[in-house]
Amino acid sequence: MTEQQPPLDGVDRITAQWRAVRPDLDASPMAVIGRLSRASRLLERGIKENLALHGVEPWEFDVLATLLRSGPPHVLTAGELSSAAMVSSAALTNRIDHLVGKSLVDRAVDPAHRRRVLISLTDAGRELTNRLVEHHLAGEERQLAGLTATERDQLAGLLRRVLLTLGDRADGPDPR
Repeated sequence: MTEQQPPLDGVDRITAQWRAVRPDLDASPMAVIGRLSRASRLLERGIKENLALHGVEPWEFDVLATLLRSGPPHVLTAGELSSAAMVSSAALTNRIDHLVGKSLVDRAVDPAHRRRVLISLTDAGRELTNRLVEHHLAGEERQLAGLTATERDQLAGLLRRVLLTLGDRADGPDPR
Protein backbone atom coordinates (compact mmCIF):
# COMPACT_ATOMS: atom_id res chain seq x y z
CA MET A 1 0.00 0.00 0.00
CA THR A 2 1.42 3.37 -0.97
CA GLU A 3 1.07 6.48 1.12
CA GLN A 4 -0.99 9.17 -0.59
CA GLN A 5 0.80 12.45 -1.19
CA PRO A 6 -0.86 15.62 0.08
CA PRO A 7 -2.17 18.01 -2.58
CA LEU A 8 0.28 20.59 -3.89
CA ASP A 9 0.00 24.28 -3.06
CA GLY A 10 1.19 27.38 -4.90
CA VAL A 11 4.56 27.32 -3.16
CA ASP A 12 5.19 23.77 -4.44
CA ARG A 13 4.80 25.10 -7.99
CA ILE A 14 7.21 27.98 -7.36
CA THR A 15 9.91 25.87 -5.70
CA ALA A 16 9.63 23.26 -8.48
CA GLN A 17 10.19 26.01 -11.05
CA TRP A 18 13.30 27.18 -9.19
CA ARG A 19 14.64 23.61 -8.97
CA ALA A 20 14.14 23.27 -12.74
CA VAL A 21 15.89 26.51 -13.74
CA ARG A 22 18.48 26.70 -10.93
CA PRO A 23 19.14 23.16 -9.65
CA ASP A 24 22.37 24.48 -8.11
CA LEU A 25 20.39 26.49 -5.52
CA ASP A 26 18.67 25.21 -2.39
CA ALA A 27 15.16 26.67 -2.64
CA SER A 28 13.99 25.02 0.59
CA PRO A 29 13.92 28.35 2.54
CA MET A 30 11.35 29.57 0.00
CA ALA A 31 9.12 26.64 0.94
CA VAL A 32 8.91 27.95 4.51
CA ILE A 33 9.02 31.71 3.97
CA GLY A 34 6.69 31.54 0.98
CA ARG A 35 4.14 29.54 2.96
CA LEU A 36 4.38 31.87 5.95
CA SER A 37 3.84 34.85 3.68
CA ARG A 38 0.93 33.31 1.78
CA ALA A 39 -0.65 32.01 4.98
CA SER A 40 -0.41 35.48 6.53
CA ARG A 41 -2.20 37.08 3.57
CA LEU A 42 -4.91 34.40 3.48
CA LEU A 43 -5.43 34.50 7.25
CA GLU A 44 -5.65 38.30 7.26
CA ARG A 45 -8.18 38.20 4.42
CA GLY A 46 -10.28 35.67 6.34
CA ILE A 47 -10.14 37.77 9.51
CA LYS A 48 -11.16 40.89 7.60
CA GLU A 49 -14.10 39.12 5.97
CA ASN A 50 -15.18 37.65 9.31
CA LEU A 51 -15.10 41.01 11.11
CA ALA A 52 -16.87 42.70 8.17
CA LEU A 53 -19.91 40.55 8.98
CA HIS A 54 -20.25 42.80 12.05
CA GLY A 55 -19.35 46.03 10.24
CA VAL A 56 -15.94 46.23 11.93
CA GLU A 57 -12.54 46.76 10.36
CA PRO A 58 -9.56 44.78 11.69
CA TRP A 59 -7.89 47.95 13.02
CA GLU A 60 -11.06 48.83 14.95
CA PHE A 61 -11.10 45.37 16.48
CA ASP A 62 -7.39 45.65 17.36
CA VAL A 63 -7.92 48.86 19.35
CA LEU A 64 -11.10 47.64 21.04
CA ALA A 65 -9.60 44.24 21.86
CA THR A 66 -6.45 45.87 23.25
CA LEU A 67 -8.57 47.91 25.65
CA LEU A 68 -10.68 44.90 26.64
CA ARG A 69 -7.70 42.61 27.25
CA SER A 70 -6.08 45.29 29.44
CA GLY A 71 -8.65 44.24 32.06
CA PRO A 72 -11.07 46.31 34.12
CA PRO A 73 -11.55 49.23 34.02
CA HIS A 74 -10.47 48.89 30.33
CA VAL A 75 -8.57 52.20 30.36
CA LEU A 76 -5.14 52.87 28.89
CA THR A 77 -3.16 56.02 28.26
CA ALA A 78 -2.79 56.91 24.61
CA GLY A 79 0.89 55.91 24.84
CA GLU A 80 0.11 52.54 26.39
CA LEU A 81 -2.57 51.89 23.80
CA SER A 82 -0.26 52.90 20.96
CA SER A 83 2.40 50.49 22.22
CA ALA A 84 0.00 47.62 22.98
CA ALA A 85 -1.90 47.99 19.71
CA MET A 86 1.41 48.31 17.83
CA VAL A 87 0.53 51.52 15.95
CA SER A 88 2.08 54.96 15.80
CA SER A 89 0.63 57.75 17.92
CA ALA A 90 -0.51 59.60 14.77
CA ALA A 91 -2.37 56.54 13.49
CA LEU A 92 -3.84 55.97 16.94
CA THR A 93 -5.21 59.52 17.12
CA ASN A 94 -7.17 58.99 13.90
CA ARG A 95 -8.40 55.60 15.09
CA ILE A 96 -9.53 56.96 18.45
CA ASP A 97 -11.34 59.87 16.74
CA HIS A 98 -13.21 57.33 14.61
CA LEU A 99 -14.10 55.09 17.56
CA VAL A 100 -15.20 58.06 19.70
CA GLY A 101 -17.49 59.02 16.80
CA LYS A 102 -19.02 55.54 16.95
CA SER A 103 -19.45 55.84 20.76
CA LEU A 104 -17.24 52.79 21.33
CA VAL A 105 -14.48 54.55 23.28
CA ASP A 106 -14.14 57.70 25.36
CA ARG A 107 -11.16 60.04 25.50
CA ALA A 108 -10.37 62.12 28.60
CA VAL A 109 -7.47 64.06 30.05
CA ASP A 110 -5.85 62.19 32.93
CA PRO A 111 -6.66 64.28 36.02
CA ALA A 112 -3.45 63.10 37.69
CA HIS A 113 -1.23 64.00 34.71
CA ARG A 114 -2.84 66.63 32.53
CA ARG A 115 -0.52 65.90 29.61
CA ARG A 116 -1.73 62.30 29.36
CA VAL A 117 -4.87 61.23 27.55
CA LEU A 118 -6.89 58.26 28.81
CA ILE A 119 -8.78 56.05 26.39
CA SER A 120 -11.53 53.80 27.74
CA LEU A 121 -14.15 51.45 26.39
CA THR A 122 -17.71 52.67 26.64
CA ASP A 123 -20.36 50.19 27.77
CA ALA A 124 -21.37 49.78 24.12
CA GLY A 125 -17.73 49.26 23.15
CA ARG A 126 -17.23 46.61 25.83
CA GLU A 127 -20.41 44.74 24.83
CA LEU A 128 -19.49 44.82 21.14
CA THR A 129 -15.90 43.74 21.77
CA ASN A 130 -16.97 40.81 23.94
CA ARG A 131 -19.24 39.61 21.12
CA LEU A 132 -16.55 40.22 18.52
CA VAL A 133 -13.91 38.26 20.44
CA GLU A 134 -16.18 35.20 20.47
CA HIS A 135 -16.93 35.60 16.76
CA HIS A 136 -13.25 36.22 15.97
CA LEU A 137 -12.08 33.11 17.83
CA ALA A 138 -14.73 31.00 16.08
CA GLY A 139 -13.40 32.30 12.75
CA GLU A 140 -9.83 31.46 13.71
CA GLU A 141 -10.99 28.00 14.75
CA ARG A 142 -12.42 27.51 11.24
CA GLN A 143 -9.19 28.74 9.67
CA LEU A 144 -7.20 26.12 11.59
CA ALA A 145 -9.69 23.28 11.15
CA GLY A 146 -7.20 21.29 9.07
CA LEU A 147 -4.88 20.84 12.06
CA THR A 148 -5.24 18.67 15.13
CA ALA A 149 -4.70 20.18 18.58
CA THR A 150 -1.26 18.54 18.70
CA GLU A 151 -0.34 19.94 15.29
CA ARG A 152 -1.48 23.42 16.37
CA ASP A 153 0.75 23.21 19.44
CA GLN A 154 3.68 22.04 17.32
CA LEU A 155 3.14 24.77 14.75
CA ALA A 156 2.78 27.44 17.45
CA GLY A 157 6.05 26.30 19.02
CA LEU A 158 7.89 26.32 15.69
CA LEU A 159 6.54 29.75 14.79
CA ARG A 160 7.56 31.07 18.23
CA ARG A 161 11.12 29.88 17.51
CA VAL A 162 11.08 31.65 14.13
CA LEU A 163 9.84 34.86 15.74
CA LEU A 164 12.46 34.69 18.49
CA THR A 165 15.16 34.09 15.87
CA LEU A 166 13.91 37.22 14.09
CA GLY A 167 14.23 39.23 17.31
CA ASP A 168 10.61 39.37 18.40
CA ARG A 169 10.19 39.49 22.17
CA ALA A 170 7.14 39.89 24.39
CA ASP A 171 8.61 43.01 25.95
CA GLY A 172 10.29 44.32 22.80
CA PRO A 173 9.27 46.95 20.26
CA ASP A 174 6.81 46.21 17.49
CA PRO A 175 8.71 44.84 14.49
CA ARG A 176 6.48 46.64 11.94
